[in-house]
Amino acid sequence: MSEDSEKGLDFSAIADPYAQREAEKYEQPIPSRELILQLIEKGGRPIGRRQIAEAFALESDDQLEALRRRLRAMERDGQLLFNRRQQYCLVDSHDLIAGRILSYADGFGFLKPDDAGDDLFISPREMNRVLHNDRALVRVSGVDRKGRREGKIVEVLERNTQQVVGRFVKEHGVQFVQPDNKKITQNILIPKGKGNDAKKGQMVVATITEQPTLRSQPIGKITEVLGAHMAPGMEIDVAIRTYDLPSVWPDEVAEQIKPFKKVVAEEAKQGRVDLRDVPLVTIDGEDARDFDDAVFCSKTPKGWKLLVAIADVSHYVQAGSALDIEARNRSTSVYFPEQVIPMLPEVLSNGLCSINPDEDRLSMVCEMLINEQGQVIRSRFFDAVMRSHARLTYNKVSAMLEDKHPKLSKKYKAVLPHLEQMYALYKAMRGQREIRGAMDFDTQETQIVFAEDRKIDKIIPVQRNDAHKLIEEFMIAANSAAARYLNRKKMPRLLRIHEGPSDEKIKTLKTFLGELGLHIDGGDKPTPVDYMHLTSSIKGRPDAHLIQTVLLRSMSQAVYSPEKKGHFGLALEAYTHFTSPIRRYPDLMVHRAIRHCLQGKSPESFYCGFPEISTLGEHCSSNERRADEATRDVVSWLKCEYMQDKIGESFGGIISAVTGFGFFVELADLYVEGLVHVTSLGQDFFKFDPTSHQLKGERTGLRYRLGDKVNVVVAGVNLDDKKIDFELLAMQQRKASHPSEEKKVKKVKQLDKKKSKHKHKNMKNKGKPHKKEKK
Repeated sequence: MSEDSEKGLDFSAIADPYAQREAEKYEQPIPSRELILQLIEKGGRPIGRRQIAEAFALESDDQLEALRRRLRAMERDGQLLFNRRQQYCLVDSHDLIAGRILSYADGFGFLKPDDAGDDLFISPREMNRVLHNDRALVRVSGVDRKGRREGKIVEVLERNTQQVVGRFVKEHGVQFVQPDNKKITQNILIPKGKGNDAKKGQMVVATITEQPTLRSQPIGKITEVLGAHMAPGMEIDVAIRTYDLPSVWPDEVAEQIKPFKKVVAEEAKQGRVDLRDVPLVTIDGEDARDFDDAVFCSKTPKGWKLLVAIADVSHYVQAGSALDIEARNRSTSVYFPEQVIPMLPEVLSNGLCSINPDEDRLSMVCEMLINEQGQVIRSRFFDAVMRSHARLTYNKVSAMLEDKHPKLSKKYKAVLPHLEQMYALYKAMRGQREIRGAMDFDTQETQIVFAEDRKIDKIIPVQRNDAHKLIEEFMIAANSAAARYLNRKKMPRLLRIHEGPSDEKIKTLKTFLGELGLHIDGGDKPTPVDYMHLTSSIKGRPDAHLIQTVLLRSMSQAVYSPEKKGHFGLALEAYTHFTSPIRRYPDLMVHRAIRHCLQGKSPESFYCGFPEISTLGEHCSSNERRADEATRDVVSWLKCEYMQDKIGESFGGIISAVTGFGFFVELADLYVEGLVHVTSLGQDFFKFDPTSHQLKGERTGLRYRLGDKVNVVVAGVNLDDKKIDFELLAMQQRKASHPSEEKKVKKVKQLDKKKSKHKHKNMKNKGKPHKKEKK
């Protein structure tokens, strides 16, 4: 159908019900999405962009460009389809589902619907058309053999992979980039002349020039050669590009920070509460680079007064500025081993917003009055100018408070009385934490220690002392006070929510506990108190670590959202992030919301409304996960490199996860995890039981369960896949003593494979006429 046949549609005189909303957002408003959908629906057939413009009497270049962008956004969001005849048509919401593609290393994928419905399975063939994180419109085509809804891709709405980092490969005259990100399962073909002089095996960045289709691979050109695969620091360069982490400051940001000085301007200190004589101190790790919080505690007749002073980032990062746009884009600082990609430039993160000792700093302060029982009975917020009286570390504070270290106590005698009051307050607050049932699992954190060549020297456990817990408790109290304050003021704000376990996970947990003769109270909805009662009851059991791991895995992931859903893990009805605006964008938003209230302004006049806050929460949660994944990738790569010279060595370990294809073992002294594949477990068929977290041999009855101690041999290390393979020491010894038996097993496996192939061929030909019969 030609576009001319669409003439006659005239919507220029029809009032747009959302005109006011559009006028508030744009200087030159155009028809709303709702009115555009109404136009196409009334026309009853697809319509071109020129006819849409004519129907609304849009003529200026600005209006036409705004319409083009709006139609493209509606197409991207799954509201419209753009057909091959360059026309827009409505999407039948009953048949088509818009969402984001999630790809898996085995080739298949899922569509995560925008409406939060159940995921749709996408077959490997259909996945040829897209890459991980693309947005697509999918039609439900049926149900697969596992009972999952299966989808067929109708249209790719948005391409989200423009660059790929990986290893440059040349084979049989063909050159391509093998992606480092295993979620991108297609190699990027590199035509001749587009290799940028890259050498075989080097790590490179390829820009995609042609996206994949059902029948063709993606095509690209090499735009950056990173260097040798094993070069020091390469793992971080790769992670930055693989996860598209912003690491270069835009020119606008560099221009904005030029006027910033090393000291706080005198005019900025005016109108603030002066706390420079109050002995506030910072308490952080030995290797901390930025200091965004300081604390002070004093005794009162009814308990304590606690001050938590946080660097006033919002004073320097104004909403809508280049700094703000880039901070929002990054959302969080990314902490790699011995390297940080900060959310804010160094002049702020390590300078004006870092609470260095004996330097004036602007801060936002949460003042809390706490009774003898450790309950916060009153809190308030105010702007202040402060000065840190000491830069303390967790180990130093622990030595003074727990070990009564004489030399340190003498050195810090000016602040020691206040530290002792902090310790007394912490013990009271700790009691409240236990009463409300906040989670307190014993998890082991580790630290990588590097040698001079940036290779791992060793991996050591991080010991948590009471100083760590003291600061953690004070920060939780301030975060909770901020959430209560903003809720009370009915402000648009981002909360940190952590929902309780799902019904399915509770059911699985109860079955697992039942097999061990244990029980969790609370019926179908156990509370945090029920969880902690169970944790207390298993102390001293040999399988306590196993049970705690299963309890942890029944939890959901914490996210940012404006919804009042509470924090299950901390057993708090209201919780947000207030204490780290240097490294987390949600904290910066909370500071702005609090200052808005302190200035006596209404919630309606806040620059960011509830819809925008909700979108921001999803953005920050997604970038937080991205940062975590990038960090995990780097650590996995470093650990693989560390284990390369340990192939053939044996270690003791504990089973940390069980799957259908084997189980993972964490080495006891090295804190490195690897896989014992099910095929290496001998001549038996092992059945996986997800409820009891174990593999059980049908013939031998052998069991391998989560938390079991095993001895393993390092069998192989794959740096490309960031995987380490183990074999059970007993199996290795058996192979060494019975080599003929091992050969026999391999021969049997080969025969089984041939029989299976022959059987499949016969089944395929069953019922078909012989070639001669056809003739």
